[in-house]
Parts: sequence; structure tokens; C-alpha cells
Amino acid sequence: MDLKAGLWQKQTLKLAMTQELTQAIALLQYSAQELAAFLEAKSMENPLIQVDFKNITTFDSGMDRTRKTLKKTFERDQKNLIDQIGSSESETLEDYLLSQLNLLRVTPEEKHILHVLIETIDENGYLKDDLTKRLNQAEEAVNSALKKLKALDPAGIAARNLQECLLLQLERKNPTPENELSKRIIAEHFLLFAEKKWKALAKMLSVDIKDIQKVHDYVQQLNPKPGAIFQREKPAYIVPDVVVKRDGEELSVSMFDALIPKISFNEGYYRQLANHKDQEVNKFLQEKQGDFQWIQRSLEQRKETLLKVSMKIIEKQREFFLIGPAHLNPMTMREVAEELEIHESTVSRTVREKYMQTPAGTYELKYFFTSSVQTTENDQASSQKVKAAIEAFIKEENKQKPVSDQDIVEMLKEREGMVVSRRTVAKYRDQLGIPSSSKRKRFD
Repeated sequence: MDLKAGLWQKQTLKLAMTQELTQAIALLQYSAQELAAFLEAKSMENPLIQVDFKNITTFDSGMDRTRKTLKKTFERDQKNLIDQIGSSESETLEDYLLSQLNLLRVTPEEKHILHVLIETIDENGYLKDDLTKRLNQAEEAVNSALKKLKALDPAGIAARNLQECLLLQLERKNPTPENELSKRIIAEHFLLFAEKKWKALAKMLSVDIKDIQKVHDYVQQLNPKPGAIFQREKPAYIVPDVVVKRDGEELSVSMFDALIPKISFNEGYYRQLANHKDQEVNKFLQEKQGDFQWIQRSLEQRKETLLKVSMKIIEKQREFFLIGPAHLNPMTMREVAEELEIHESTVSRTVREKYMQTPAGTYELKYFFTSSVQTTENDQASSQKVKAAIEAFIKEENKQKPVSDQDIVEMLKEREGMVVSRRTVAKYRDQLGIPSSSKRKRFD
């Protein structure tokens, strides 16, 4: 072996992750909102990039806020007091509880304790922790104040756990045999009841198992999160990136870029500084001009790639668009990447947080990529088809004798020709949010 030191020339080919390439990859995976924010940020650092937001409806501008406030004030003045109370949008759970304190006869000491207790109630209406030591008050005084707090609306507020929350609500119900049995079960046998070990529970209480079923239905009407009614989150609207239209048997696809601002080159600013003799200024202009051209090319590339992937989805999922969601075929990102002659990671970035509007509704692009399941005809079926079949079987089952996962395995093979293991059925059932057969069983 020659271990002598020396100098040699060697030619190699390497892919360098330049800043432009890194940004191009990031730009491809941006959602419409992220892309709009990126372009706005770029326009702030590059004076040659002009971003036109005229095609985008701006909801948070100062003028819009002013107009909305004036309109809202005018409309509120037209309503009567009852309507104003009912339509209040800003009232929180804490505000609602504090407003009820004015109707209680409490000492200044109790009022202080109640204020502290209310501040520690979480968004679901539960007490976060025991404040007896932190309040530096007598345990008797804290318990007295807590009892008054639990008597406020909504029912079940200020509980320490789900069991106590349900009991607080049951105590306000009219005293009926069903209500009394419910309170006894929740107070003394909550775990057995929750785990649906009803046969043992019925034997222990010397009642019919059908009575336990009635208690279950009765408790289902209670609110496990009494404070959640005050959480008013703004609805999240999904705007599609791609729109698919159907005309008979023909399908067409188009880009929907209403949320993406238009960019243009600031020719006036460029001309103003182009004749400047300072080399630093000229270098700055060249860099910013190149930056604009790169962003323009990247936007076109992003649009082209998204359109190509969308067209391939339509080509391979034609039955989905013509017949319905139950006819989704198995399709992988690798398969699409090979047919389009691009990398699999490119497909993954392209479909990230992108949505397609179809005649059957709006779906995330990732939805169309599903794993395959073997059939008895040596064919392939998508996992979505299997899930749809499982959901249909359970919907039609006899609730007094629900089908087990093994029963579903056999039904899938006999009726649908799908070969699936029991473990896979259990996994798909969990993903659908469907409990096991023992927990679906009814006794009436």
C-alpha cells in the first residue's frame, strides 16, 4: 500500500445547497397564506419587488376595522337589551362568573377567595389546583367559598375532575329514580361504569343491566366541559389551491391563486438608480434584480409543479371524481414522482397544506395518497375503501350483538373481496373514532 504524501487533482460532482435552492424548496411547500407572507417580507427588503394585494381581500386593515366597528355599534344600538346580552361576543367564562358574584351575599374575605378561585379555573371549567395553602386562608373558609362557586352557572363548574363535574350537574336535576341511580353509580362506581364493566356493576347494585344502559344514556346528556361554551374560536376557512370541474365525463383542473399577491418589477426605482456611478449601488441593484428574477421563476415553477401533480391525481383517481369518494384508488407519492420524473420529496412538498376543490367537496391533496390492500382477485384496493366498508358494516350492525374485529375481517373478505388482518381492522377502526365491540354493545 502506497502511503506517500502527495498532491493529486480529482474531479467530483456535488450538489451544493445554495441559499437560492433552499429558498426555492421552501417556497414550493408554502401554503397560500405562508407564500403571501413571504412575498410581503421580500418586498420590504427588496425595493425592486412590488407586491400587489389588490386581488386579495384584506380583513385586518385599519379602515376595515373602523368600518366594521362603526357598523357593529350601529347594529347593536338597534337591538334591545336582551338581544345584546344574548349576542355578546366578548364575554369570557371568568367575566360570566364574576358577574354572578354581585348577586351573592358574601363577606369581603369570601369575595377575595372567590376571585382567586375563579382566576384558576381553566378553559373547560375545572379548577387547576388546590389553593388552600396558597391563599393563606382557613380551610373552612376556602371550602365555604368553593361551595358557593360550584353553585354558580354553568352547572358543573369548578370541579376538580370529570367525576365531580358530572355529580355537580346530576345534583341539580329533578330527583327521579334514574337520577338517583346515576348519582350513586358516578359517586361510588365511576371507574367500573366508565370502563363499561356493566355486568359486574349490575350484580353489585342488584339492578338490571338495562338500567345501567339507561344511566349511560342519561349521563351522555351532561356536559363534560361546562366552560367550553365560552370558547368562541373564529372558524378556519379553507381556500382551495386547485379547482377541479366536471363537464359530463370530462374533468378540468385550474389554479386558484386568489390569496397569492401579484409581484412586479419596480422599473421606476431601477431606472432612478441604474445610472448611479457608485459601484456599491450598482452591485446592490444587480443583486436585488437577480433576487426578483429568482422569485419570479420560482413562483412559475411552483405553479407548474402543483398543476402537474394535480393533473396526475385526476388521471389516477378518475373514479373518485366521476363516481364518488368511496372509489378512491391506492396511490403513493413515489408512484406519482416516478411518472412525473421528479423526486418523491418534491411531491411531498407540493401537496403540503394544499387543498383541492372537487365536485364532492374540498380535500387536502394528501388525502388522495393512500396505501393499498390486497384483494381476493389479486387486485389492489385503497385503505380508504376499507375504512368506508368498515364504517358501513358497523353502521348496519345489531347494537345488541355488535360485530367484532374478526367478524369484520371475514365480512371484508366475503363481501368486498378485501384481505385485511384483524390488527389492521382495529387500527382503521381507531382512526375512524369507533370504539371496540364491547363498548358499542347496548342492552336494551
